[in-house]
Amino acid sequence: MAQVLIGIIALEHLYFLWLEMFAWTSRGPRVFSMLPKTLFEPTRKLAANQGLYNGFLAGGLLWSLLIEDPLWSSNVAAFFLCCVALAGIYGGWSAHRKIFFVQGLPALVALLLLYLALHP
Repeated sequence: MAQVLIGIIALEHLYFLWLEMFAWTSRGPRVFSMLPKTLFEPTRKLAANQGLYNGFLAGGLLWSLLIEDPLWSSNVAAFFLCCVALAGIYGGWSAHRKIFFVQGLPALVALLLLYLALHP
């Protein structure tokens, strides 16, 4: 179950990469409707940088799923899930509460499932 959730979180972050790097000015205004539309073009490069970081998170989570050694796989997954959880907690606190529920909470649940899988 932990690996399934890790895969879903990785896919979510690949979506964030695409949205922030390639669709910020087209799809972004619909996704982030609380922001003024005039803000998207001037912040395009900032969003692309943010998208790249989301790609690193997705890559790390996908990498963890490909590692055959269970302990090594779990350690890599835990590191990247902690990064996602912290970003979600901070985003929920500093920007919008929804960020915690979309990003932080799933990562925390995956961490719990990962822990339970290692310590039955």
